[in-house]
Amino acid sequence: MFPSNTPSSTSHLHSNLWFFLWIPLITSSLSQQLTSAEPNNNIIMLPTSSDYLPAPKSCPVPDPDLNFRPVIGIVSHPGDGASGRLKNGTNVSYIAASYVKFVESAGARVIPLVYTDPIDVIFKKLELVNGVLFTGGWAKNGTYFEVVQQIFKKVLEKNDAGKFFPCYAICLGFELLTMIVSKDNNILENFSASYQASTLQFVDNNVSGTVFQRFPPELLRKLSTDCLVMQNHKFAISPKTLQANHLLSSFFDVITTSTDSDNKVYVSTVQAHQYPITGFQWHPEKNAFEWGYPMIPHSEDAIQVTQHVANFFISEARRSPNRPPVPDVLNNLIYNYSPTYCGKKGNGYDEVYIFG
Repeated sequence: MFPSNTPSSTSHLHSNLWFFLWIPLITSSLSQQLTSAEPNNNIIMLPTSSDYLPAPKSCPVPDPDLNFRPVIGIVSHPGDGASGRLKNGTNVSYIAASYVKFVESAGARVIPLVYTDPIDVIFKKLELVNGVLFTGGWAKNGTYFEVVQQIFKKVLEKNDAGKFFPCYAICLGFELLTMIVSKDNNILENFSASYQASTLQFVDNNVSGTVFQRFPPELLRKLSTDCLVMQNHKFAISPKTLQANHLLSSFFDVITTSTDSDNKVYVSTVQAHQYPITGFQWHPEKNAFEWGYPMIPHSEDAIQVTQHVANFFISEARRSPNRPPVPDVLNNLIYNYSPTYCGKKGNGYDEVYIFG
């Protein structure tokens, strides 16, 4: 049944006709506007198959001069990491799991160098690794100091013999190297930098060849303006004292300084002139892997600091020519041990490996 030809029905029909006539005109206009519009920089265009070169028949051969399976020796520290609340005894030592994760995050494995082992056993394990890490802690004398001193001597000997062998020394580790290189066990000074996030002030604008060489420029800038690193120490060395000691100044370049809560300036990063040895008064491993203290920086920028520092260390370890027998490495890896959760009982560590 058709609608009657009344004025109201005729008006309604005309309205519908105009609606259907406008649709293609509007669509055409929008299409032209979208076509002529400037490209949106926020749109990520995926490459098509035509953008790719033909797939190679085989992957490029890795650089034979680099070791893509590096292993780092980490020296254990006296105690259990929790003031005896986890395990007590004269031969007990530990490695905070954050140091292990720090190394692993950059593509290396870890062999623990248990400082209470006979020195010949420690030296045999040194032949299985491609670099050494001295951790933070408190011990500055006795057997621990002597073992660190002997391991450091081996690090120098390997490099002097042309066998590239990097070393990282963090917090206490750097303090011990300061004492060893200066041949002065009383050279350290008192500073108030416990449980403190801080900046790093660069001594020179040129960071080429240092641990900071791969940092993006914006992150380098933020290191000097934002508190992106964790400090936790009562001892350090001032730039003036380091420069006044000929043994230290001829061995280390000062890369950065920091300021404690009393506005006293201390050396916070050094690098050896002639050796792949870097010392940190701060803790690059904590940002990404420790949660025990609220002042540890956990921002995205802080995590990038951890990652870049780890990457530099392991990139140097890959240059080590040491290629030990695989079974010997597997038998000594830290995977043979289990970490202990100590977040509720420890002194700021979340996990520790306990030996002894």
